[in-house]
Amino acid sequence: MDRPIRTEDDLLAIFHESCSDNQLLGVESEKFGVVRASFAPIRYAGSGATIETIFGQLCARFGWSPLSENPGAPVIALERVGRHGRTAQITLEPGAQLELSGEALADVHLVEAELDEHLAEVTAACEGLDVAWLGVGFHPLARQDELPWVPKDRYAVMREYFPTRGARGLDMMRRTATVQVNLDFASEADAMRKLRIGMKLAPIVTAMFANSPLVEGARTGRVCERASVWLDADPDRTGLLPQLWREDATFRDYAGWALDVPMYLFKREGKVFGNTGQTFRSFWRDGFEGERPTTYDWKMHLATLFPEVRVKTTIEMRGVDSQPRGTYPALAALWAGLIYDERALEQAEQLVAPLSHAELVQARTAVARHALAANVGSLPVRALAEQVLDIARAGLVRRARLDASGRDESRHLTELATLTNRGWSPAERILAELGGEPSREAIVAATGMLR
Repeated sequence: MDRPIRTEDDLLAIFHESCSDNQLLGVESEKFGVVRASFAPIRYAGSGATIETIFGQLCARFGWSPLSENPGAPVIALERVGRHGRTAQITLEPGAQLELSGEALADVHLVEAELDEHLAEVTAACEGLDVAWLGVGFHPLARQDELPWVPKDRYAVMREYFPTRGARGLDMMRRTATVQVNLDFASEADAMRKLRIGMKLAPIVTAMFANSPLVEGARTGRVCERASVWLDADPDRTGLLPQLWREDATFRDYAGWALDVPMYLFKREGKVFGNTGQTFRSFWRDGFEGERPTTYDWKMHLATLFPEVRVKTTIEMRGVDSQPRGTYPALAALWAGLIYDERALEQAEQLVAPLSHAELVQARTAVARHALAANVGSLPVRALAEQVLDIARAGLVRRARLDASGRDESRHLTELATLTNRGWSPAERILAELGGEPSREAIVAATGMLR
């Protein structure tokens, strides 16, 4: 229920009320749509290969319901109750990247099955449209001026604001795509511990899943262009949050950081109030045009913060390129094995304990260029990644969540481990397949989601 924010406890309630030991996994994944005949990005509106057409088919054939920000406004998302009784959505990023915000599920086997169902539905919805879906972290073909703008209130404000904060904010909005995993936390201490470990592991995991080596049809010399973009987007709301690394950090510390990040907007009865530059703390203290913040405003503000690990109603492990079908379930498997097994969590904590904030900040730049060939301080990222995989694999075996064939969740790490043990991220596989001067057709094939 929406209510006025009167005390600091009102700010912290969203976190305390979300504590749960269910150990569920919610995966959010984005992908780019490309028209095969022209290699142009799919448009938002109109007939033919557009989001409007695809959304219409998904609603008509698969039971999705349309969502708009206001009555009569454009459809910007779809929603339905999934097979396991929880809500799922299909949403849009600013450049019409299609995102599945999946159900909260009990194991990685169900995450894999959910993706397969989603891809089958999207493929059916695109019959006759000749659309390819790309599972890659940065659009490998499109220029900024070739992409549409999704008509969502927040995106209109961000479009004006981000260029004032960094050189690559618009690239972040429209030319990047990601996969993230949402995990439960059982208590405040558990949440902050997982946040801290996730922050320290973030550059290593980014390297393992690096999958964006192309920009506008050409090699860039970087294997993770998306990670490079995030280094120059908006320093106020991104990064590794050193103030949250203390072992005694609390929800109040996270809220304190969030309060001092500038806002984008808030809404009242459908009316948008753009208050970019005003921190939420100022909004709470001083108001804006006679309005005072509510818990809904606070939740919206938390959703506009983009650190490598984010706290809302779950712990959100961010920072990874969009993946093809083969390595997609591996991200959920990796984090489930690390976070949902106490022995694995302790081992991961010990592994990253020697890594300093300064070393990891520096490593983010190196990882964007070299992925597993980078270092964190004097330590090779590849060696750290191999240890992370070993810890996660053992954690999954102990979790013992079995599929119908009696296999545990560690099977979902196999393809990722094969790449990692070779010193490759998915990006190196793309580059090896493409060779020297790839055609646009070859790029679409090499970066396709259905690999």
